[in-house]
Amino acid sequence: MKIEGRYCMVRSTNAGVFAGVVDKIDGQTAHLKDARRIHYWDGATSLSQLAMDGTSKPNNCRFPCAVDEVCVFEVIEIIPITDKAKASIEGVKVWAE
Repeated sequence: MKIEGRYCMVRSTNAGVFAGVVDKIDGQTAHLKDARRIHYWDGATSLSQLAMDGTSKPNNCRFPCAVDEVCVFEVIEIIPITDKAKASIEGVKVWAE
């Protein structure tokens, strides 16, 4: 499966989950562009469903602003995100305190 260049859900051991464009995979490190941390989600039973369908409760989600680039270490899962789910994730208001 080709992952580079695709918008994906990337889960790591210690840094949590990010949604972004995978620029490069180097061992267990993923280099992402235009990535949002998925701090908390509601409206999907699992990360897999979030990647397939998006969220049905965007007002309950906590996704901070996107960052231009991030390196995520100790990656344990990468799930390609559908266009439907991408639109849903991008539609979640930026969470900020």
